[in-house]
Amino acid sequence: MTTPPTVDADLGWTLGTVMRSYMKLSEHALAGVPGGPRSYLVLTAAANGELGSQLAIAQHLNIDRTVMTYLLDDLENEGLVERKPDPADRRARRVLLTDAGRELLCTLERRLRQAEEALLGPLDGGEREVLRSLLRRIATDDGGHRGSACDVAERIVAEDAVAAVPTSRRRRS
Repeated sequence: MTTPPTVDADLGWTLGTVMRSYMKLSEHALAGVPGGPRSYLVLTAAANGELGSQLAIAQHLNIDRTVMTYLLDDLENEGLVERKPDPADRRARRVLLTDAGRELLCTLERRLRQAEEALLGPLDGGEREVLRSLLRRIATDDGGHRGSACDVAERIVAEDAVAAVPTSRRRRS
């Protein structure tokens, strides 16, 4: 009979502990932002500019349209974003960062980097890069077919959407 490993040797325990620590540090870093982490993601998507429309950002971030409206209302009331009609489709609203939104986003990114540094404090620079690289490889592995983080995120969102449809409404093949 072998002795069971200690809890600190268990991958699930280790990942859970690291994730809880990261969540606590990142929540602190994003404190005071209307909408918290979700709004940070919206600001990041708006800064990128590729998605543009309110609906596209909501779909990309897997945020309910109604929730997205409330998040944008709060961000707009704080002067962080503007919603303007899309010249190509007047029904669509483009989400644009204001100067204050860009400034806040830079501040939040610095705070998150500091949170990451605090979390990874026990590791030296080389170990940090190895850890990030290994985690990125695991996160973007798709059953042996590696993809980008965006590819994996889109696959997960699509799987979640299918899972959300009641079984009685799914097409049978």
